Amino acid sequence: MNTNCLLTTRGGRLTHRPGLVAVLAASVMLVGLGWSPSPAAAAEAPDGLGTSASYSVLGGQTVTNTGPTVLSGDLGVSPGTAITGFPPGLAGGATHAGDAAAAQAQSDVVIAYNDTAGRAPTAAVAGDLVGQTLTAGVYKSTGPIAISGTVTLDGQGNPNSVFIFQVASTLITASASRVAVINGAQACHIYWQVASSATLGTASSFQGTVLALTSISVTTGTIVKGRALARNGQVSLDDNVFTSASCDTTPTTSAPTSSAVISTPPASTTPPAGTPSVTLTGAGGSSTGVAGGTGAGGAGGTGAGGTGAGGAGGGGAGAGIGAESAGGSSSISTVLASTGASPLPALELAGLLLLLGTAMLGSVRATGRRTARAGRKH
Repeated sequence: MNTNCLLTTRGGRLTHRPGLVAVLAASVMLVGLGWSPSPAAAAEAPDGLGTSASYSVLGGQTVTNTGPTVLSGDLGVSPGTAITGFPPGLAGGATHAGDAAAAQAQSDVVIAYNDTAGRAPTAAVAGDLVGQTLTAGVYKSTGPIAISGTVTLDGQGNPNSVFIFQVASTLITASASRVAVINGAQACHIYWQVASSATLGTASSFQGTVLALTSISVTTGTIVKGRALARNGQVSLDDNVFTSASCDTTPTTSAPTSSAVISTPPASTTPPAGTPSVTLTGAGGSSTGVAGGTGAGGAGGTGAGGTGAGGAGGGGAGAGIGAESAGGSSSISTVLASTGASPLPALELAGLLLLLGTAMLGSVRATGRRTARAGRKH
């Protein structure tokens, strides 16, 4: 790092500006880390379903059922009053046939439907979604949507990720098709706004809330983690299971994810023979991280004008990160990538930035003092 730009002349005497040093140091570190605003800052808000959130099934005119269908939530219809097939079907919640509660829920469905349809799309979809892996966003179609196999919704580690599908015509899923969720995505934040009618295929597995303008047909053996809410038409059921679409406050991801940890082992700690390590060396010092079974990196080294930060461990592999010193630098992003560690969480990142910023500031101050002494001698 060139410190000349951080020095100014005051009455023929060289000095440095700590404030400017701190700002520039932070900028350099953020660029080195590949920092960018958190995606959560621009995350889509979930739909407000109002009282309809407690319903597994809500129809506009009728609800019909064949076989031992089981609903985890409420069952209702409005403005119609006809509900048939319960029993043998069972509703885990209350049943409302054309009463005030059903009318209120239907009113809330209209609000939720319009809200969902009015969201600004972030991507376009068309035809069959089979084989696709989609991340959070608002997906808009200009025609019917089909799912003939498996479509995967990836929450990317965010349990609050929202998926909205604005279907301009029909939604039809094939027999044995599947809506799969991974990495924190949850059925409670998946919405299918269908401008016509929806049909969920035989023995399929579906996730999310269907908000259909007309009707919804849930065919034989289909399992739904979510809701079937029809505004104007009927909902037909046949030996189905509806499970709760409530959000899990501690969702699990599809695979363990590693997180970087800042750790400084005791000086006496010695890694086992043959343990690989990663060493970074700047002009003022070096730091070595140990790939340990605990996932903790080695202690940072100390160089003139800079102190090494602790190693970052992730997935059982650690990497030491050396602080920058005058004339030397290292890329944290490169080290993390080389060891397979995940990007640092926010709090750990802040701590690492503080350590590195302090080291760089000390280095610049030391260089400034040496330069000032040299100026006085001349």
